[in-house]
Amino acid sequence: MTNSFVLLLFFLTFLEHGLFFQRVSSLGINYGQVGDNLPPPNKVLQLLSSLNINKTRIYDTNPQVLTSFANSNIELFVTVENEILPSLVDPQKALQWVTSRIKPYFPATKIGGIAVGNELYTDDDSSLIGYLVPAMTSIHAALVQTGLDKYIQVSTPSSLSLLQESYPPSAGCFRPQVAGVMMQLLSFLRSTKSPFWINAYPYFAYKDSPTKIPLDYVLFNPNPGMVDPYTKYHYDNMLYAQVDAVIFAMARLGFKDIEVGVSETGWPSKGDGDEIGATVANAAVYNKNLLKRQLHGEGTPLRPNMSLDVYLFALFNEDLKPGPTSERNYGLYQPDETMTYNVGLLSSSSTSSQSSTSTNSFMSITSSASTDIKEGNQRLIYLTCVYLVAIHMIIRRPY
Repeated sequence: MTNSFVLLLFFLTFLEHGLFFQRVSSLGINYGQVGDNLPPPNKVLQLLSSLNINKTRIYDTNPQVLTSFANSNIELFVTVENEILPSLVDPQKALQWVTSRIKPYFPATKIGGIAVGNELYTDDDSSLIGYLVPAMTSIHAALVQTGLDKYIQVSTPSSLSLLQESYPPSAGCFRPQVAGVMMQLLSFLRSTKSPFWINAYPYFAYKDSPTKIPLDYVLFNPNPGMVDPYTKYHYDNMLYAQVDAVIFAMARLGFKDIEVGVSETGWPSKGDGDEIGATVANAAVYNKNLLKRQLHGEGTPLRPNMSLDVYLFALFNEDLKPGPTSERNYGLYQPDETMTYNVGLLSSSSTSSQSSTSTNSFMSITSSASTDIKEGNQRLIYLTCVYLVAIHMIIRRPY
């Protein structure tokens, strides 16, 4: 057997068994901490690293997390808590916040973004939204003053409650009562080249109208989908339709050049009796299918060539979150680091004799996580193998 043939077999064996590991730059995960039984941040860092996930979002500036994540490859998206937003309108207080909460940890800890508040406009409360853009402006000015603005973006995650209309996507428009704030926000995002983040949950739409909305449409399963009657774009899932509705809403205000990302999306694995669809099976399918889309780098029908940045919600089930049962059951993992369900994260290796336990098992997103992913990469890898073998044979050819 020639060396060339051995080389070819080696590469094809890797291809067959799915041992090519892939990092997905457009995929992050939300790391909430509203629980009394969660693993310490250093354990969370190990888990995220083993999953090949390199972005996570936290809902504060927890010093333990920022310290534990130092000198890692994981980028953090940190949050200004809603309750302190009014005080940060003051430029001096914003500067104090940046110099005490951000600067001591950067650049050892990769802080890539600051979320100023979270869902400041909802159907129930909009009292803080007037402070939003002034606080964002003061925080950005503080980043400029400390020389960090080149590395850290400032934005805010919004709920879909901002939209007056979202169906069909081309009808997307903001509620009149927030149009003024949206003009200010979008002007700020354009000037600082920051994205518009939305928390989008197709689950809620399905729960509220299970007889009208097909389950396969919200779960990314094969389905006829819908065609926007005005743009003629075809949508085979609700998440992309929701994102494009936001893009159309921005365009109606004259902003067509701002990136839109999904700061939260997920599906609960358990719910109360009236929370239709909150099951382990549906949660696994939603997140697994979304993961496949992220591995392919998909964009929406309106922006097909721009991959959509998405943060899954959430890493852990959080037992102290208030509200219905579903709120405590969005995690891919239980607090003891066992999987709530498998979304295609395959066990690869462990150096411990207890590798079967969740704490010591290492997981990687691989090309064998799904047949679709393998087929998408197979041709490229095969051609690479053939090319390497050909080069090897040319080098060895006697003249």
